[in-house]
Amino acid sequence: MSENTQNLQDASVDAGVPKALNYIEKLVAELCPEGVEYVELGRLGKRNSGTSITAAKMKQIKNPGGEIRIFAAGNNNITAKSNDVPEKDILLGPSIIVKSRGHIGFEYYEGKFTHKSELWSYTLNNGEVNQKYVYYFLLTCSQYLQKLARSKSVKLPQLAVRDTDNLLVPIPPLEVQNAIVEILDKFTKLEAELEAELEAELAARRAQYEYYRNLLYENLIDQVPKVELGKFATLNRGHGMPKSDFVETGVGAIHYGQIYTKYGFSANSTLAYVSEEFARKLTKVNPGDLVVTNTSENINDVCKAVAWIGDEDVVTGGHSTVVTQHFQNPKYLSYYFSTDKFNSDKKKYAFGTKVIDVLPKNLAKIKIPLPPLAEQERIVKILDKFDALVNDINSGLPAEIEARRKQYEYYRDRLLTFPHASDSTEHKH
Repeated sequence: MSENTQNLQDASVDAGVPKALNYIEKLVAELCPEGVEYVELGRLGKRNSGTSITAAKMKQIKNPGGEIRIFAAGNNNITAKSNDVPEKDILLGPSIIVKSRGHIGFEYYEGKFTHKSELWSYTLNNGEVNQKYVYYFLLTCSQYLQKLARSKSVKLPQLAVRDTDNLLVPIPPLEVQNAIVEILDKFTKLEAELEAELEAELAARRAQYEYYRNLLYENLIDQVPKVELGKFATLNRGHGMPKSDFVETGVGAIHYGQIYTKYGFSANSTLAYVSEEFARKLTKVNPGDLVVTNTSENINDVCKAVAWIGDEDVVTGGHSTVVTQHFQNPKYLSYYFSTDKFNSDKKKYAFGTKVIDVLPKNLAKIKIPLPPLAEQERIVKILDKFDALVNDINSGLPAEIEARRKQYEYYRDRLLTFPHASDSTEHKH
């Protein structure tokens, strides 16, 4: 650690940030009293084009012992042997990789690498620029670039090369850049450690929750009637409803794909909408109904259920079944659909390899323990408390994890905000 930042040795995300901010502000005021010049990213170094490779080829050459890393969009990357990639396309870090499709972002990599040709990267061999400093600055631009990419493409968000080439990057003296990198490296490590600790606690809470949920239902099995789902409910399979038919406002719609990733055990609002005209062609979901996924790429997600507890009718489409006219507590049923016993029963009817399916007629054969409604309500109240603790982003540990991330991003952005030199172009992002 340099002498100038030695006093930041004890900095932490909570206590050390004001100290770090004050230090950087004083250093900037001392070294660049007239402000900081902003320079286009494309002028700071070389832009690399990567290699032409398909997703299928990446799967084929994937090798855990490989010495070269190949990056694709999002968080997708593999390691492979160098002789599986054209020599001319192999790059040497440190470099900044631009994730230009889908979820827009950046990755700093110091090893031997390449990336798919629709991505690009920057290698900044400039003695006046700390490359990792530029990477940290680019992270502050991610939200702006995501919106820009979304505005350019109706389907998959996509950046153009000029979008990053033209980004204006503040270039304070190298001493300032180095100090910021040291601070953010430390904060990044601390934030990762805190997140890992919270994630471990969250995983333990979830395991505890699942244990008690299974126990609650197991205690019912031998005490209450067990009735086939189709004997006390009507099952209506959905059809149609591609995402391309979604609109900004209209009739609420529950898409089967969102049940896997976005919905919890119940919902009182939808994440998507369709037009009133199109809604008439789809399967109706009444308040109190369950929407169950029929299809998934894995056995765990098939037959995942969400109870619709909103005030109005909504709709659903293909790969889902509506469980209606059941006259039970909908959340009680939804919770039961996640138990070990239900998952064991559904596996008897699941078929397929790449795509797993459970037909509505077979789902109807699964027996459900049905205690009186008062007992169902008691169980739901208990499980709601557990669910809020571990899954609700507005409370419990997930909220704390999210708060840590936002805190880190806030301080990072503060550290990377500078007064403009009078002769520099206004920075926009």
